[in-house]
Amino acid sequence: MKKLSFLLISCLLVLSISAQDKWDLKRCVEYAVSNNISIKQADVQARLAELTFKQYQLSQIPTLAFGGNLGYSSGQSQDPVNFTLITSGLWSNQYFIQSGVNIFNFNSLRNNIQGSKLAMQAADAATDKLKNDVSLNVANAYLQALLAVQTANAAQLQLRLSQSQLDITRKQVNAGTLPELNAAEIEAQVAQDSSTFVTAKSNSIQAVLTLKGYMSLDAAVAFDIATPPIEQIPIENIADLQPEVVYVLALQNQPLQKEDALNIIASEKYVASNKAAMLPTLSLFGQFYTTFTNQSFTYSKQAPVTLSQFSGIVKNTGDSVFLSYPYQGINSTKTPYFTQLNQNFRQSVGISLNIPILNGGTLRTNYRRAQLNLRNYQLQQQSDNLTLKQNIYQAYALAIAAMQKFESQKITLEATKKSFDFAQKRYNVGLLNTIDLLTNQNNYFKAKLDLLSDQFDFVFKMKVLEFYKGMGIKL
Repeated sequence: MKKLSFLLISCLLVLSISAQDKWDLKRCVEYAVSNNISIKQADVQARLAELTFKQYQLSQIPTLAFGGNLGYSSGQSQDPVNFTLITSGLWSNQYFIQSGVNIFNFNSLRNNIQGSKLAMQAADAATDKLKNDVSLNVANAYLQALLAVQTANAAQLQLRLSQSQLDITRKQVNAGTLPELNAAEIEAQVAQDSSTFVTAKSNSIQAVLTLKGYMSLDAAVAFDIATPPIEQIPIENIADLQPEVVYVLALQNQPLQKEDALNIIASEKYVASNKAAMLPTLSLFGQFYTTFTNQSFTYSKQAPVTLSQFSGIVKNTGDSVFLSYPYQGINSTKTPYFTQLNQNFRQSVGISLNIPILNGGTLRTNYRRAQLNLRNYQLQQQSDNLTLKQNIYQAYALAIAAMQKFESQKITLEATKKSFDFAQKRYNVGLLNTIDLLTNQNNYFKAKLDLLSDQFDFVFKMKVLEFYKGMGIKL
């Protein structure tokens, strides 16, 4: 009893794992979008565009820099503090803090900020376009894989039917009611159906590998495609997918059209920015500065003393005469480091005017280049919109043709089914030979495969129209 319980639990776990490992279209698309290298590269470009936008934003803030230097000079040089000429070795050390801000011609910077923001959004739209392209390719490969799997299943069922027919015929031959030729003809049909099944199975494996390729999934990874009932896949009414209506909606929601529109607006901002760059620029600047040298001295008075100096000799007496006078000396000491930094601290503020006159045509060339880039984006938008409209009208025409072909194939299948049923009954009573029976059977099998193929083709064509309408790809 314990062994039986363990076996049942193991079977349930295996079935649960198998069920969880099914790959439906949503999972396939999400995996492809997350792992596609082109999408990752586009995302990197979008992040670079975001960095450019943030850089322009930060450029509105006043500049601020702190620096310092330490140097030694020998020979005749000028003291940076009192500007006297000295000949001894001079050590000097300076520190500074400086800042600047643009107070006129701010339009150039503001338009660059707006243009870079739009360029960032255009880069995001380009990434979305790649995601849509990958999703559409994966959806097509997914449906092709489903068709291949269904075809292989149908071929397997046909093989089993032929094998069953062979068993019945073999019994009738053994009983003497049918000649041996009938069994040989059905054996040939079994061999043909077996070959068809092997080919269909190989095609299904190749289709799954193709799907893995679009998904950027390792070919060695275990993969079991989920098989939704094709007849239960929701499809929009063809009347709601008229090409002109779909085109108007596509202009609003397709990422490529969004990218084109954003690139045009961004280019207009860059044109305005380059035009403003040719105007005068007025800037405000300020600086704090201090310095130290090893030749800076501090002087202080000594305590006063009385000094005597020989003045002469008295003529009559011969006595020496001395004159007394007060004297106060001066002491010199090197000024301490931090004392110098405090004493030599200076500030300055000013206004800078830059008027571009002759610059080798750089500014005007940049302006013309921006205008040409704008024109290029406008032409690209016209081309992309024209291609989009052509694709939508073509997709609509293909969807109509696929629908008509699918409906026609339904009638063909029904007719071949009736023909095969009648042939089977006539064969069972000996009124039809084996070749005619197999011919009807093959016609019926081919009609089933054609119907299956036409149904998948119709579903995909409709999904393409839904995709252009902005409904995405879903089964």
